[in-house]
Amino acid sequence: MHSSSNCVHFYVIGTIEIILKCKIALLKFLYDYILTSCLFLKLCRQMDYKAIAQKTVQEVLGYTQDTSGWKVVKISKKITVSSKASRKFHGNLYRVEGIIPESAAKLSDFLYQTGERVTWDKSLQVYDMVHRIDSDTFICHTITQSFAMGSISPRDFIDLVYIKRYEGNMNIISSKSVDFPEYPPSSNYIRGYNHPCGFVCSPMKENPAYSKLVMFVQTEMRGKLSPSIIEKTMPSNLVNFILNAKDGIKAHKTPSGRGFRHNSHS
Repeated sequence: MHSSSNCVHFYVIGTIEIILKCKIALLKFLYDYILTSCLFLKLCRQMDYKAIAQKTVQEVLGYTQDTSGWKVVKISKKITVSSKASRKFHGNLYRVEGIIPESAAKLSDFLYQTGERVTWDKSLQVYDMVHRIDSDTFICHTITQSFAMGSISPRDFIDLVYIKRYEGNMNIISSKSVDFPEYPPSSNYIRGYNHPCGFVCSPMKENPAYSKLVMFVQTEMRGKLSPSIIEKTMPSNLVNFILNAKDGIKAHKTPSGRGFRHNSHS
């Protein structure tokens, strides 16, 4: 009888140990499965962002080659603003052209450096990198200032930024609004949307120390705004951006006059 009790005891203990080991193995399998799935989804999202970035920069490059239909809407201080109807939304695609006293490589670095942008770009109150995909691709959260004497309230944007370097020292910094779950729309701001935009920096042939900057902007402000208000204020704001960039570059020059630090990218 005593022997039978021992057998039952060992059987129960053995069964419990087997169940516990199975549970541990199952939990480990589920953990590994979830971890692998998360990594796979993250990789897929990174690849999606990269594909969007490469498509966007090609669209911006296409804008540089599009010579038809542009209407000059403002010329001020050697800066020209032209516009045409956007094919992306019921608004305008703007083209801004100016000459910047800096090399194309240093100018392109200067324009996208998130830590410095708000020190010279008076149109912004926040410009933060919130996610880096690789050395040339990242996601930024931007909050604008109010415009038109407060009639256009601040907007926030989530943009995918991509730097593409071409032969001949031409650099394009493209951007396009994307969905980024970590930064959902906030009740504090109207979430705007940037259709393919970009900076195109090219060296001046007669003087490579100077660059031609061509900027393309097609911003959907959203909210209850009259299109006429945007059309009246946008050209002046774009001219001011170029002027602010010139002032910012001048302020960032080192005492030696050799310019600010240049960040290299692969």
